[in-house]
Amino acid sequence: MKILVTGGTGLIGLGFIRQFQEHQFTVLVRSIEKAKRQLPTSVTLINSLESLTNLDDFDGVINLAGEPIIDKRWNEKQKECISESRWHTTQQLVTLFTRSNNPPEIFLSGSAIGVYGNRVDEMLTETSQVEKSDFASALCLRWEALAKQVEPMSRVVLLRTGIVLTPTGGALAKMLLPFKLFLGGRIGDGQQYMSWIHLQDHINAMQYLLTESNVSGAVNLVAPQPQRNQFFTNTLAATLQRIAIIPVPKIILKLLLGESSSLLLGSQRVMPQVLLDNGFKFEFPSLNTALANLLQRASVEKN
Repeated sequence: MKILVTGGTGLIGLGFIRQFQEHQFTVLVRSIEKAKRQLPTSVTLINSLESLTNLDDFDGVINLAGEPIIDKRWNEKQKECISESRWHTTQQLVTLFTRSNNPPEIFLSGSAIGVYGNRVDEMLTETSQVEKSDFASALCLRWEALAKQVEPMSRVVLLRTGIVLTPTGGALAKMLLPFKLFLGGRIGDGQQYMSWIHLQDHINAMQYLLTESNVSGAVNLVAPQPQRNQFFTNTLAATLQRIAIIPVPKIILKLLLGESSSLLLGSQRVMPQVLLDNGFKFEFPSLNTALANLLQRASVEKN
């Protein structure tokens, strides 16, 4: 397939492009020189969607662009940056779809399980009600609404991504050092659910969704076994042959991160019902096997 990718140098996009090189990729990047050092030489690089008049040359579009949501404290300026980086690119793509005489067959567009808000112990699937309850849910709802404008022209899949696990970036990479130093522990009371997914399963699911023509709409990209933070903490510590005895109190987290602490303290017990119903097979459905694989891989790559 000829695929246009935004966000192709991020954690997920980079992993997908490196693994599925049978596709012909055109990738939107901020810095072409930097991207050349990260991406395969076969990839075509562009630094503006304005260089395209339509999307007739592509079979699919994967939209993953967006400012990292938790790297900086949320103030109004940062919230605007997080939002516009997602909404503006998505709207640009929608415009290109409308200008196309032969639009791409598939549009995979990013979202996140933050769309559900803090739902405590409620089991959530793609059919669960969603409404604006906080910044993350409002962000994702508009992001999805923009992408849905493409539905009359192409099959649209909304990638509601959970916590992507890989030792090379994201949440797990940030956790490894303190846990190795015996400084890890639960967050808050540890009862909030974490809906996670191994990076390999995430990119496999994206490849699956590109070609599974009967799947459209929201798809939860999470493993089928969401776990409470306390269980996640204990499992990570055990995998590292450590103990996790230093909790991070809720009040400290709120002081350090402000409003963005809701991403760590909120609870989303999410199931990948659409993937399961359509026969997708997870390589790493359990947290134990996922962490064991990721940490073994990290050790091999380090050596």
